[in-house]
Amino acid sequence: MERLSARLLSWASLIDEKTLDQAHTTARMPFIHPHLALMPDAHLGKGATVGSVIPTLGAIIPAAVGVDIGCGMIAVRTQFTKHDVEGRHLARLREAIERAVPLSAGHQNRTVVATAEPRIAELEDLAEANGFDPASYARNWRLQLGSLGSGNHFIEVSLDELDRIWLFLHSGSRGVGNRIATHHIAVAQRLAKQQGLDLPDPDLAYLVEDTPEFARYIRELRWAQHFALLNREEMMDRVVRQVSEFLGAAVHEQERINCHHNFTESETHFGEQVWVSRKGAIQADVGRPGLIPGSMGTASYVVEGLGNALSLNSSPHGAGREYSRSAARRTFTHDQLREAMAGIEFRDTDAFIDEIPQAYKPIDTVMADAADLVTIRHTLRQLVNVKGD
Repeated sequence: MERLSARLLSWASLIDEKTLDQAHTTARMPFIHPHLALMPDAHLGKGATVGSVIPTLGAIIPAAVGVDIGCGMIAVRTQFTKHDVEGRHLARLREAIERAVPLSAGHQNRTVVATAEPRIAELEDLAEANGFDPASYARNWRLQLGSLGSGNHFIEVSLDELDRIWLFLHSGSRGVGNRIATHHIAVAQRLAKQQGLDLPDPDLAYLVEDTPEFARYIRELRWAQHFALLNREEMMDRVVRQVSEFLGAAVHEQERINCHHNFTESETHFGEQVWVSRKGAIQADVGRPGLIPGSMGTASYVVEGLGNALSLNSSPHGAGREYSRSAARRTFTHDQLREAMAGIEFRDTDAFIDEIPQAYKPIDTVMADAADLVTIRHTLRQLVNVKGD
């Protein structure tokens, strides 16, 4: 860990100047308490750095939570092992998962399936209790539950160090969460303009506690976070069914972990009740299980928190980009992607060049930087990779 200023601490050994400048700017906001914590995977983001932990007193910066509210990971350890899939045509499993889970950013379910019905009912009740209608943001929000999205969202079938099969999935609150976030970022920016605030970046506009705008944001933020959690649960249940059918035996779950890495919670740190916004970071209290994915083609990790107080009980959420998507497309080739994915069943298309492992920080470096934040319980290597275009 390096103390970059009184209000900025960093665990990142690989970080560029633009990201550092952005983090310093955020850390100077007057309500940061006691300091901003940069995770090992920190990289440039919109408004606030991706891979940062931002504790605030009496205010929240909606852009510091991000537009994919509640984005995170879920993993299931099954009773199956490498032996159970040896000699099987894994492309069939990948294709079955791709049929069961709508993948791309604009894709959604055609109907509400039976497993989604109770989850949708739960979200309807939660929205009503919080006095808002999610359909005002996205009329089809119910059909978005159980869909993956695009970019770095993925579904994986992996092996751990004991050759046990894990199912691993990354997604968030989909279009409805994005629209909720975008609305409240705009509200914060409108209020800042009305009040004549001199902000270093318009995306650092904030909402003040004990105002109607803040209260509404918190209610809708928490709904979107719960949507994201249930969205992952719904997709994982579908993946479990496909694996069961593929192997001809029911999956018996040995363990299930579901965690956010774009979210806000009210927590106590250094004697103060603060709003902690983790934008690309997971909660890592002592003993708390967590999930840290690498990029496609590399390792992912099941971890346990160490409760590092200076990090505000946090850890990285993944590898962290070194190349923007456009820069990755200019730099790397389809052949390099194939080489990086050797031995892994994936949809072989140049649509994924911007997700090539070389576009990200080395996950081994990130995990070494995080040695005082988490301990590694399991290291996962991919057998099957599913992504949305």
